[in-house]
Amino acid sequence: MAEFVLGTGQQKSIQKIVRMVEQQLRRIEGVPNRIHIWTDDIEILAARHAEADAFTSYRIILPSQNVEHTTLKKSIQTHQKTCALQEEGQTVTLTCSLAELTDSDARAAILEEISQSLTLPEVWRVKGSEYRTDRISIELLFQAMVQYRASDIHLSPGVPPVFRIDNETRRSEILAPLSAVQISQIIEEIAPHEFWEEFQQYKQTSFNFHQIGIGYARVSAFIKSGAPHCTLRFLPENIPSFDDLNVPPETMQQLANLHRGLLLVTGMTGSGKTTTVAALLDWINSHKSMHILTIENPIEYVHVNKKSVLSQRSLGSDVDSFNEAITGALRHDPDVILIGEMRDPDTIRAAINAAATGHLVVSTLHANTASEVVNRIVSFFDPIERDLVRLQLRDCLKCVICQRLVPRIGGGRLPALEMMFNDMKAISDGIIIGNSDLIRMGMQQTVSHSFVFERYLYNLYKQKKIDLEHARDYCTDQSMFDQLQMGTYSIPRLDSIKGQGEHAMFKA
Repeated sequence: MAEFVLGTGQQKSIQKIVRMVEQQLRRIEGVPNRIHIWTDDIEILAARHAEADAFTSYRIILPSQNVEHTTLKKSIQTHQKTCALQEEGQTVTLTCSLAELTDSDARAAILEEISQSLTLPEVWRVKGSEYRTDRISIELLFQAMVQYRASDIHLSPGVPPVFRIDNETRRSEILAPLSAVQISQIIEEIAPHEFWEEFQQYKQTSFNFHQIGIGYARVSAFIKSGAPHCTLRFLPENIPSFDDLNVPPETMQQLANLHRGLLLVTGMTGSGKTTTVAALLDWINSHKSMHILTIENPIEYVHVNKKSVLSQRSLGSDVDSFNEAITGALRHDPDVILIGEMRDPDTIRAAINAAATGHLVVSTLHANTASEVVNRIVSFFDPIERDLVRLQLRDCLKCVICQRLVPRIGGGRLPALEMMFNDMKAISDGIIIGNSDLIRMGMQQTVSHSFVFERYLYNLYKQKKIDLEHARDYCTDQSMFDQLQMGTYSIPRLDSIKGQGEHAMFKA
């Protein structure tokens, strides 16, 4: 395992130093049954039989000049049944076997007495060993995620597996704390060879794993403080329908029937973007005869051919970059192109160009509201390109879905949606001049099919699916929600924003 340098301060007790080091190693790598600490002048090895036990075996090696011989020899003679002293040249080796002493105070007293004869440094080099190595069943971890209805599981050294349930992390009360060795074994066991090599070389990797009969997992492995950590995002084998996800089926089917343009599903991390996109593609796959091409990093939900032909490509193993994959996709005769995430200017530019050439392009983006998506996309580009990008978005952007997962009454979570349809002049003008306020106002007009979070959350609250506290917490504008609740809300007038942020092309 890794070597660390730790400062323990001016301690006078070997037992206290070992306990301090053990606590740090437990946090970083798991629970060690053997600890090796040393400096140029002294070396200490402490061992125990099991994780729950105290350290009962000590071996201390140091130069003889660092020892108060008279005091130490007197202590050894007093405790000669448990301790022994051996001198060889300029080196003194002290061994203590305290396992037969059942009284912890008696063990501590012996170690304290010996410590008084030694000069103990403040800074140590530290290494732990003999961690837990028993194999952890990946199948049992999947079964636990299904049983607990967990979206994720986190594997970290020194603590039991941590499940994310309804967006709250909960430690397993059944499984014991894991070690870095066990986590490394799990990663090596489930990672394809090229991704295991990537993990060893770059200290992080991400890949897809299939537990047959239970589901898939998006696995993210990384190194922290020199030790491996691993997160698994659970994905069921059966892709959920619009009804399963509690999203409006008629609206989603309307989007799935689009023939061309750009469709974005946005939200913050963990808001369910991937699942919504998977349900959308599955509906197209089930109801239309098309070629659907996906480019993902890594592949998450795995689709099978139904009425459509589905080609899923993984970044790294199937293609080197999103931009390269999208450019090549135009030669693969696709009708629908899924881009796992728009994360850089080249990918966004390629996605816009694909949408402009007559394809339906679906992608995801991190954003908190639908109205701010345009400016977020434009921010990826240099100022000289931004006007052109806004023009292209005005022409090809069909809809932006933004979602948040809200705690449901009775347990579980429900998606709260905000949709921006590019279906009226105020919204298209807001896109081209980069005015998020104008876009948001346009979304609230009755002539648009768009709607904002506040209205959707208010409807969920009226249907008694979520409580008032959570409905208000997940709003963008709480005052608007309060007005909807009191019946005093009025749709904002578009002329109230006239003249703000006017684009140069509209000026006389």
